[in-house]
Amino acid sequence: MTTNPDPTMEAIGKAVEVGRAGETAAARVELLRLWSTIGVTGDPLHRCSLAHYLADLYDDPAQALAWDIRALDAADALTEERVQEHHADLHTAGFHPSLHLNLADNYRRLGSFEAATEHIDTARSHAPNLPPGPYGDLVRGAIEGVAEAIADRDRTRRVVPG
Repeated sequence: MTTNPDPTMEAIGKAVEVGRAGETAAARVELLRLWSTIGVTGDPLHRCSLAHYLADLYDDPAQALAWDIRALDAADALTEERVQEHHADLHTAGFHPSLHLNLADNYRRLGSFEAATEHIDTARSHAPNLPPGPYGDLVRGAIEGVAEAIADRDRTRRVVPG
C-alpha cells in the first residue's frame, strides 16, 4: 500500500512499464531524463529505484554495473522512515538482497568472479530479509542461480523472468 503519492516514483513506474513492454530505448531516455532532474544528491528512494530499473535496461554488463552501484549507494542512504513513507510494507533491509544479486551478476558477466562471489555472498546474507511469497522466492532462486553460474565461471547473460 502506497502511503503518500509521489509523482517522481509514478514517473519512474511508467518508464519501467514502457521498458517491460519492449520499448527499452524509450524507457532509458525517460529514466535518464528523470535522473537529470533528481540529481546525484536527490531523494535516495528516487535514486535507488531509478538506478535499479535503469540498470536492467542495458545489455552491456559494465553499463548495468554502473547503475547498480548507484542504486546500492542510494539504498545505503535510505532511511526506514523514508521507505515507510512511500510504502508501509517496505523495509530498507529488503532492498539489499536484490541489489547485491544484480552486482554479483554484472561482475560475473564481466569475468570478475572474486567480486561476484563477494556480492552473491552478501546477497545470501541479506536473503532472510526478503518477504515470503513470489517476489522473495524469485530473488532467492536468482541468488542460487547466479551463485551456480559464478561457480561454473559462466559469463553468459541469464534470462530474467519478466
